Amino acid sequence: MDRDTTEPDADALPGPNAQRWVDFHQAYSAPSEYSHDFVWDITREADGPFVTDVDGNVLLDFTCHIGAAPLGYNNEKILDKLEAFDLVEPMKIAGQDLYFGAGPTPEESAVPGSSHLMEKLVDISSQYGMDTVFLSNSGAEAMENAMKITNDHRAPAKYGVAFAGSFHGRTLGTLSITKSKEVYTRHYPQISGIETVPFCADRGCDADSCDCGFFAGSDSQLRRLLAPEGGHIDPDEIAFLALEPIQGVGGYRFPSEAFMQEVADVTDEYDIPLVVDEIQAGVGRTGEIWASDHYPIEPDVIASAKGLRVGATISRSELFPDEKNRLGSTFGGGDLLGSMMGAFTLEAIQEHDLLANARERGEQAKELLRDDAPEYVEDVRGKGLMLAVEFDTPDRRTAVVEAALERGLLTLGCGKKTIRLLPPLDSSEREIELGIGIFLEAIEAVGPNAKVA
Repeated sequence: MDRDTTEPDADALPGPNAQRWVDFHQAYSAPSEYSHDFVWDITREADGPFVTDVDGNVLLDFTCHIGAAPLGYNNEKILDKLEAFDLVEPMKIAGQDLYFGAGPTPEESAVPGSSHLMEKLVDISSQYGMDTVFLSNSGAEAMENAMKITNDHRAPAKYGVAFAGSFHGRTLGTLSITKSKEVYTRHYPQISGIETVPFCADRGCDADSCDCGFFAGSDSQLRRLLAPEGGHIDPDEIAFLALEPIQGVGGYRFPSEAFMQEVADVTDEYDIPLVVDEIQAGVGRTGEIWASDHYPIEPDVIASAKGLRVGATISRSELFPDEKNRLGSTFGGGDLLGSMMGAFTLEAIQEHDLLANARERGEQAKELLRDDAPEYVEDVRGKGLMLAVEFDTPDRRTAVVEAALERGLLTLGCGKKTIRLLPPLDSSEREIELGIGIFLEAIEAVGPNAKVA
């Protein structure tokens, strides 16, 4: 497969082989979210955004596995580094109980492991004074540990603050601070003391023009929670404020500068630990290494995963418990391959200047979309290659996802009526033009009167 010339070539989807795989999988799996009946054939050709399915269809993937594969498929920027190593067994060890190395010293190691990954994470988070990392398996675990360390640091804390529309994971702890769809949380027990405030998703609003509910007159709902501002909560009893700098599952909602400045001011004034969920928006997706870097906030804890390949809770040493066994996990932090891939991903972003590429290609995509989108596209927004197109109705959104798939383009919905586009961070000008062209064709094919059966 030649990435420079390949184009999507898709027949009716799902094909007969894909349907067999889907049926086989679902015979044993618990019901879950599968956005398409697309079945990647890992034995066939793939490169960057292009992938072959089990029926031989070639598709252009603008989902990057919801950001978990930030460079797409079989990318030589990663594969060239992996080819140098003979893989070992076990690839996963009891990583909080046993160390591992590759050679006599860390400096001489040919294989970057969890220690090297943590070193890189401290380096890219040094602008926030962060010097300590706890590795885990997933984004939900990264957020769980962020909640644990802030509760320990602020003990005896009674409260946490979350934002409407948020999504932080599917464990019981993270569901307590997830405030988007009711299907995620219904009938599950909740951590007590979680307060919810509006998330201001009007990118141009300020305190005088805001109609999202966050600002009310000259004050914010966040500030009004606090006892010194007339509310009922002692700021010293708040363990954390959990924030997605850009809300992902909730609809790719980008906040205003005024909203972020108020979050920064309140957390700074009252010394409330700010936990930022960078699981979908981080690791270069927005054209900065962390989405927080776009805004005036100063995170105290960063939770990362997806594109990092492992979970990571990053903070300052004084926030982490001193006592051993306050944090721990038999397998967390012990994924040899995941740590290596995470380190290689961060190296590739730096070596190939992919932050700048994400910014340039993101601007290209937004310009193409805004120039040619019809009136029933209500908004085109994004930072870097974290892009969103919002439609006038949920039905039209769903119809466009299906029409794009028919043309060989993989996209994903989020929120109620939004499609998210996540091309690889090293996407070329040609790939963006090709993908956005197909996407616009899908919008045109759906037309102004979309109805979903």
